[in-house]
Amino acid sequence: MTSLIGLINKIQRACTVLGDHGGEGLSLWEALPSVAVVGGQSSGKSSVLESVVGRDFLPRGSGIVTRRPLVLQLHKTDPGQTEYAEFLHAPRKRFTDFAAVRKEIADETDRITGKTKQISNIPIHLSIYSPNVVNLTLIDLPGLTKVAVEGQPDSIVEDIENMVRSYVEKPNCIILAISPANQDIATSDAIKLAREVDPSGDRTFGVLTKLDLMDKGTNAVDVLEGRQYRLQHPWVGIVNRSQADINKNVDMIVARRKEREYFETSPEYGHLAHKMGSEYLAKLLSQHLEQVIRQKIPSIISLINKTIDELNAELDRIGRPIAVDSGAQLYTILEMCRAFDKVFKEHLDGGRPGGDRIYGVFDHQLPAALKKLPFDRHLSLKNVQRVVTEADGYQPHLIAPEQGYRRLIDGSISYFKGPAEASVDAVHFVLKELVRKSIAETEELRRFPTLQSDISAAANEALERFREESRKTVVRLVDMESSYLTAEFFRKIHLEPEKNPQRTSQDNFTDNHLRRIGSNVNAYINMVCDTLRNSIPKAVVYCQVREAKRSLLNHFYVQVGKKEV
Repeated sequence: MTSLIGLINKIQRACTVLGDHGGEGLSLWEALPSVAVVGGQSSGKSSVLESVVGRDFLPRGSGIVTRRPLVLQLHKTDPGQTEYAEFLHAPRKRFTDFAAVRKEIADETDRITGKTKQISNIPIHLSIYSPNVVNLTLIDLPGLTKVAVEGQPDSIVEDIENMVRSYVEKPNCIILAISPANQDIATSDAIKLAREVDPSGDRTFGVLTKLDLMDKGTNAVDVLEGRQYRLQHPWVGIVNRSQADINKNVDMIVARRKEREYFETSPEYGHLAHKMGSEYLAKLLSQHLEQVIRQKIPSIISLINKTIDELNAELDRIGRPIAVDSGAQLYTILEMCRAFDKVFKEHLDGGRPGGDRIYGVFDHQLPAALKKLPFDRHLSLKNVQRVVTEADGYQPHLIAPEQGYRRLIDGSISYFKGPAEASVDAVHFVLKELVRKSIAETEELRRFPTLQSDISAAANEALERFREESRKTVVRLVDMESSYLTAEFFRKIHLEPEKNPQRTSQDNFTDNHLRRIGSNVNAYINMVCDTLRNSIPKAVVYCQVREAKRSLLNHFYVQVGKKEV
């Protein structure tokens, strides 16, 4: 029995570690029998669990204390061995101080729910190894309640019941229904729920707590002997430690002895003493669990084999384990990086979708942005007059307002910086998205989320460097157009005759003159625009796309090599 239930415990633990939540049909975790502890708040659930374990390890307090399911796996060890506990969320840490276990349960609960009265269905997994226990898996669930108290949502009653139901409705779940003896059994929350999910009573064990707290002259013999409410399995009475014993830190082994003495010397329960108490309850559950496991062995073996086949198929899909040798590991990492790099280049070169969006930036976004530049406002008659007049200073120009021309051209060319930098940012965004898609599409990386994050960080860091260099380059292109004007363009304009040479008045002459200046500057800016429309994409591709293809992970390779050394 010990080895059989211990094996089931190990399989359950493996299911949890592997994240077996079941696909289609019944999952391996659901197929394995377990015992769910159900009861109302303050019904004595925690005391029953501690009596079974023989250790004081559960958080205590008023109101709702159990706010997350606690999956408790008990492993019987050889006599004389030290008792210890392990949590699944802290697998390398052994707890020999059970007060520290209590604190860890409370801290881990608060980590998910906060220091509130909220609940969570995310379980805490705890294994206890002791010579004083039987091999058993127990699930401690939040206590059923009828009203929400201060700090709890109105839905807390329904939320707790739904959580408890999600466990006890499973066909392989054994229900340990805890009811206090000093309350009418007809009002027991645990029995009411058990009757709903297990109407035949085949999976339900009834436990009566607080027998020593019943009113004088009353007893629970009718319940314990099954006359008041019959179950398929015998009722078990429990005498928990008193609050005074808890305050005095009375040892659980001593408490077990006092419990035996209570039943043996009790005039009401003496004839039932041999099947009362926490020790008997643990043995009863363990024996029943073994019986259920034996019945389920064929289906469990079948499901285990099916799960093994599924895991092997998954391993074949994602790749087998890598070597432990550091050199081989480095080689594997570089191979996976090259696989990512190959997928990334396929996106850029057209083998996979996405690279065409870069062409879209140059073919649609950049021309559209250039067309929207406010040259009409900058070269309006009023602004041309203002700029030319300010450029002349106190002495007006004689033939052509060269300083005015230069200021108008410089002001116009500066507008090109916005579309140029926007093209750099747009291509950067496309490249970042292609990195993300490439990582997701690289099969070799799927089982290494940490390496995925490292490659993503390294690639994005490189893209930031490429963007900065690209930004500097396109801004230089714009600045170069300002720093040296094409004089030949204006010489040709000067030689062309005016289309409307007649001048009727001084005002008309001035307006025509200013219009011609604005027209000449606009023509020059159009020439510059055509030049930049062609040169900006070249600079962006050279600085960002070309570099991404050539050296996206070069810096990452250097860092990995340094770690190896």
